[in-house]
Amino acid sequence: MKENLLILEEDKESRRQMVQMFTEAGYQVTATSSVTSAIYNILKKTVQVVLLGGKLDDLAAEDLVPLLKKCNNQLRIILVAAETSLPLLRRLRRDGIFYYALKPHTSEDRAEIRQAVMCAFRNQEQMHAAYK
Repeated sequence: MKENLLILEEDKESRRQMVQMFTEAGYQVTATSSVTSAIYNILKKTVQVVLLGGKLDDLAAEDLVPLLKKCNNQLRIILVAAETSLPLLRRLRRDGIFYYALKPHTSEDRAEIRQAVMCAFRNQEQMHAAYK
């Protein structure tokens, strides 16, 4: 199965860096700042993992998680945000988020996000193998 990653991020520079990082890592990457475009790709089931930025189209990314999961409940969502709180993390876990990371500022931060994406695809493959 081809590993299709969707990057949904409003910040153009951050989106560009993520696209470069994951393209170099061998993933098929689609990037957008449009929630509508992201939902379209998710409904087409062309992506397995979504890397979700902190704010999009004047919506908080955490508010999009339940909607994206309703579009495809097998979707692995990694939320990358500028800040965190324990109540927010609890809510995101209930909503079915795969991983939560703080916005990367160092190479170690970027390595954490690369690792989370790799684990999300591995988890997706294991789930598909279990259903066969």
